[in-house]
Amino acid sequence: MGTKVNTAAAGTANWADERTSIGGFVKFFARKLFPDHWSFMLGEIALYSFIVLLLTGVFLTAFFVPSMTEVHYEGPFETMHGVAMTEAFASTLRISFEVPGGLLIRQMHHWAALLFIASIMVHMCRVFFTGAFRKPRELNWLVGFTLMIMGLAAGFSGYSLPDDVLSGNGLRIIDGVVKSIPILGSYISYWMFGGEYPGGDIIPRLFTMHILLVPGLILALVALHLFLVFLHKHTQYPGGGRTDKNVVGLPLFPVYIAKAGGFFFVVFGIIALVASVFTINPVWNYGPYDPSPVSAGTQPDWYILFVDGALRLMPGWVFGLPLEWELFGYTLSMNILFPAVILPGLFFGFIALYPWLESWATGDKREHHVLDRPRNVPVRTGIGVAAIVFYVILVLEGSNDIVANLFHLSLNDITIFFQWAIFLAPPLAFWITKRLCLGLQRKDRELVLHGHETGTIVRHEHGEYIEVHRPLNEQEVWLRVSYDNHKPLEIEPELNDHGVRRKGYRWDRFKQALSRFYFEERIEPVTPQELDEARHHHDGHGTHEAIEAEQADARLDSEWERVDDGAAK
Repeated sequence: MGTKVNTAAAGTANWADERTSIGGFVKFFARKLFPDHWSFMLGEIALYSFIVLLLTGVFLTAFFVPSMTEVHYEGPFETMHGVAMTEAFASTLRISFEVPGGLLIRQMHHWAALLFIASIMVHMCRVFFTGAFRKPRELNWLVGFTLMIMGLAAGFSGYSLPDDVLSGNGLRIIDGVVKSIPILGSYISYWMFGGEYPGGDIIPRLFTMHILLVPGLILALVALHLFLVFLHKHTQYPGGGRTDKNVVGLPLFPVYIAKAGGFFFVVFGIIALVASVFTINPVWNYGPYDPSPVSAGTQPDWYILFVDGALRLMPGWVFGLPLEWELFGYTLSMNILFPAVILPGLFFGFIALYPWLESWATGDKREHHVLDRPRNVPVRTGIGVAAIVFYVILVLEGSNDIVANLFHLSLNDITIFFQWAIFLAPPLAFWITKRLCLGLQRKDRELVLHGHETGTIVRHEHGEYIEVHRPLNEQEVWLRVSYDNHKPLEIEPELNDHGVRRKGYRWDRFKQALSRFYFEERIEPVTPQELDEARHHHDGHGTHEAIEAEQADARLDSEWERVDDGAAK
């Protein structure tokens, strides 16, 4: 039986290869090597959670009605009997209480969406802090960034589909943000909602965006992202034998195919478990959307919460001047436009363009396939931590009413605190992170030159006490010395040989200032000469210390044996 199955499989494969030449393609990919590290699974979590989103989304699409037509509920949820609501909200209740397994699938879809965006963001943090975005992967960084934006769009559009009070309040905020855009805002809002808010077309349009446009773009970007990973070969963490010209790892087939298949079911199982135990977005508690009430304690999902926090943080007056003006018959609401449009645009623009900004500022144009240790790039690590602190402050401010109620604090005091913290905390986080990285670099340098502390103290005949150090092995030394020793940019003098000011000098000075910002304060890696001198010193003295320590231990053991024998007698 086994022979027949093998013959049939071989014949099928041969038939497909003769017509598609797929054999060479499969052979090439099967031999691809991938380094092994737990942090590489973050991107896989995003991919697998997206697959769960597709599977559960197909199920939900079969029962959801994307219509704003008003109906009166007559389903099994008694507290809603006779309540006027849209067909979108009514179908959400029907999925939750009437469709077998509907509530579980709906909650799996929501939890998978949160995990999808969270894993993308954490994956981007890993890429940022290790420098995996450097040449030749700048384009792939941009693809990943666009995937994150598409994830935000997919999450917000899906979150708004049930047409409940919570999602309706979020749409009302979006309407205000869009209308704050000068000249075009009111026209964009009218088109989005099909008239004055809330209009009658927003749910069908969000539904089309959520199940067709955004998923299609995400699928295309995922395919492009994986293609570029295969094209450029996978990055790897620093270590012995790992260079920019090789890859140390395991083959795609059968090792990573088996790992990936098993890990998918782990992610699927965890999402199903969380969805079974923890309720999320119970729309029946909020009720159908009504533009008149605005309930307290309502926040969007965490990935959009920073926009709400920025809006809450922005004052209406600055230094006694209002932030809303009438110009040429148009209302310019800077208290909405700046925190909800300009600030996110600058923040996300900085993230998207950072690979080019760093390359330009540092002058580093060569290819990189070995990752950085975050401690060896203290300025980049400090920038990343400062950006995270900035984001977290906005998220916390988006929940200021809940924080005030939970900790019995003044809502105004919390807002004032965060208004100061948004300016002070990120620079402070940058400075602390940079100092920590420099301290860790000094510790690495000390370990390479002196070795590990063993805790063994040796007393010489002349009374001197010395601690025995254990030298690092080759792998440990490689990890701590093999990183780039970048230095600040040197520029030509301001005046040429004829005493005339050189053209472009001011621009060069600006680039030099950026280069000094990155590299002026740094810890030099241990040079081969320093390492040889340290090893010579340890070979001459460390061996002698170790022998003395062993002899001292032997003498101490013999003395204890004599004491024990005397006590026994």
